[in-house]
Amino acid sequence: MRPGRGSAPCHHGELLQGFFRDSSGAARPGLVTLPSPVAGVRAEFRPSGTGTEVTVRPPGRVKAARAARLALDAVAGPGTGGGQLTLHGAVPPGLGLGSSTADVVASVRAVADAAGTRIAPHTLARLAVAAEAASDPLMFDDARPRLFAQRDGDVLEVLPGELPRLLVVGCLLDGGRPVDTPAVRPPEPPAPVVGTYEELRDELRAALAAGDPAGIARVATRSAQLHRTDGEVDRLRAAVEGPGVLGVQIAHSGNVAGVLLAPGDGVAADRVTAALRAAGLVPTGRFTAGGGAHLRPVAAAGGTR
Repeated sequence: MRPGRGSAPCHHGELLQGFFRDSSGAARPGLVTLPSPVAGVRAEFRPSGTGTEVTVRPPGRVKAARAARLALDAVAGPGTGGGQLTLHGAVPPGLGLGSSTADVVASVRAVADAAGTRIAPHTLARLAVAAEAASDPLMFDDARPRLFAQRDGDVLEVLPGELPRLLVVGCLLDGGRPVDTPAVRPPEPPAPVVGTYEELRDELRAALAAGDPAGIARVATRSAQLHRTDGEVDRLRAAVEGPGVLGVQIAHSGNVAGVLLAPGDGVAADRVTAALRAAGLVPTGRFTAGGGAHLRPVAAAGGTR
């Protein structure tokens, strides 16, 4: 094996998250992420030639080290080799930006590159879930939105079309307090709750097929309201209500949120940014999502998120 490199983007929370029926009729946790072109993670893997331990820098990125070990087992055989994994990128953990999944995906890709091969996205998804219990669909590099079973590594549905462009003004809810994704699978909710999420799935499918940003924003807003019952979403909506605002979206395992606007509406973005500050909601910047914007190369190592 040779030194290998890999990279992965992050995301900005979700447009939709809940429970959805699979092809067998079973209700499973699933999500549709909001892709972000702003940030990502780069990984370098240097095989050691001796031993089986994978060490990681910065220290503490244990999910990435676990993923690298699983990738080594997959490409070189169980218990084969070890090495040094180095991660570049300062994605804040616990905000709902997909930081741990980006670490994991970049690490697996670096190990595969070191072995002179590639790991298919569906296989990588299963490895990611094995490494971190719940994963985001950052291993799929095309622009097609997916309803992804984050605790199983399965794609429940490839949704039609692609996400149209949206201008997103990011902010932090609850003071930006980090949130750990629960390791335990959540219990299935009552059938009427699953039915509500299935209705949102239908609405999102139709909005994507029509290229309708306002329809997508309505789904994202309703999903946020269903998840956050502590008043934070209502506080956010009240703070930014006004011309140009299509809706809001949140991280369902984290405290990052976004105000969704029509692309290029800088006037509305300026107004929303000022309104967020006035309400004590920390703005984190703005970016354009959709239209394949997230497919550009991952931000330079060490960049802020």
